[in-house]
Amino acid sequence: MGSKLINKLLLIAGFASLAHAAFSAAHHRTYLRLTEQEWTTLPLDIILQTVISLVIVIYNIIEVVGNFKEIRATVDMQQKTWDTLGNCPSFYSFNHRGRALNPGYAPQD
Repeated sequence: MGSKLINKLLLIAGFASLAHAAFSAAHHRTYLRLTEQEWTTLPLDIILQTVISLVIVIYNIIEVVGNFKEIRATVDMQQKTWDTLGNCPSFYSFNHRGRALNPGYAPQD
């Protein structure tokens, strides 16, 4: 119970840190416009804060969410029999040209 609370608090702190990094980046861009300097890249501290915050958020989201369930494609196939496995009603075609190619076929008018 205690570790879940710590993970939730770290998750909130990670999101707050990401928001702060976004605000800092916008503020830096505004500063460059006001001083008429050319924008090349963000300062290293903003980039590091963004990357570290993102890692913290990703890790704590995984910890807070809990255990993942395994996705198995064979779950639906285990309940089917061999007789119904090849049954694909969407591929049934009753009106095809095979009747027209039959020499004894007489179309109904």
